[in-house]
Amino acid sequence: MKKIFILTGEPSGDKLASEVISKLKKIDSNIEYLSVGGENLKALDIKSIFNLNEITYIGITKVLLNIFKIKKKINETVKKILEFNPDILFSVDSPDFTLRVSELVKRAKPSIKTIHYVAPQVWIWRKYRVKKFKNFLDHVLLLFNFEKKYFDKENIKNTFVGHPLLDKKVLGKIDISNLIPKDKKIISIFPGSRISELNLLLPILIDFVKLMSDKHKDIAFFFHTNEVHRNMIYDYLKKSNLSNFEVISDGIIKNQILSRSVFAVSKSGTVSLEICNHSVPSIILYKLSTLNFFIIKSLVNVKFVNIINIINNKEVIPELLQSECNAKEIFTTVNYFLNKPEIISAQLKQVEKTLNEIRSPSPSAENAAKILFESFVA
Repeated sequence: MKKIFILTGEPSGDKLASEVISKLKKIDSNIEYLSVGGENLKALDIKSIFNLNEITYIGITKVLLNIFKIKKKINETVKKILEFNPDILFSVDSPDFTLRVSELVKRAKPSIKTIHYVAPQVWIWRKYRVKKFKNFLDHVLLLFNFEKKYFDKENIKNTFVGHPLLDKKVLGKIDISNLIPKDKKIISIFPGSRISELNLLLPILIDFVKLMSDKHKDIAFFFHTNEVHRNMIYDYLKKSNLSNFEVISDGIIKNQILSRSVFAVSKSGTVSLEICNHSVPSIILYKLSTLNFFIIKSLVNVKFVNIINIINNKEVIPELLQSECNAKEIFTTVNYFLNKPEIISAQLKQVEKTLNEIRSPSPSAENAAKILFESFVA
């Protein structure tokens, strides 16, 4: 029986990994698994060696403040992986954690095959990392086809599998009429999946919703989150005396709500692609502590934070960064878009053109599972 250790570092990676493994289980059910994972891998009856929250950090200063804890977790993870002695170490995203673990595992036992899903964004910053990857990665699964040149240059085996958020999805059918107030339009809000993001953005978004509610009586606001943070966000919003909102964590309901939205306000990240894939106009929020922002700004070699904007080298989707990420500016921008249907149309047209250029013809998870099986399991 083959053994696979699945290594993730945050909830989004846990979700991506679970989608691949669920496909792999259909191809070959005779595989033993262990992981560093969350609720999605747990739903597949895959045990995690510790709680994912123990290694989910954001912001350089947070990492620095927790550096000894992180190092201890890395060493503990390496030890557990070597004890499990897998044939494959399948790491997903979160490179500052997962790839450090992979490097140490490969050094200790070179026979373990290392496959990484979601390549580090070397096209944004730290391109020099690619040279190091070839010492311990056997295969890299790429989300974007333009990433290939960086790994080909260093002769690192890689495959473009596509981005899972761009897969053509058939929405599950479920009656959500009881959730949506009659005669109201929907604005979807994505405040983030990490506590540090939520602490920064929720107060701003609450003030934005209050401004919008005063101006637009015909709009309902839906906050999208995961099950872990649902109750916390709901309680936070209720304490702020908001009434015109819902908090959604169910995946099928979230998709249906998003598909019916007239607009979306989202923190920066991959969720933006999901919004684009539903043909919903949007703006992007990005806010860090002042120190973190200036450190990041000094390191990156791109002008934008959103992938659609990076690919086009222009602001197709408005980005409200740092001081501009405030309730009044968000309100002004969203209000402007809602009053200018021709601006919305232009954004959606450019977004669709861009997505067609980067979308894989077949689902990402299927492609990744096929490579895992054919190249490393069979």
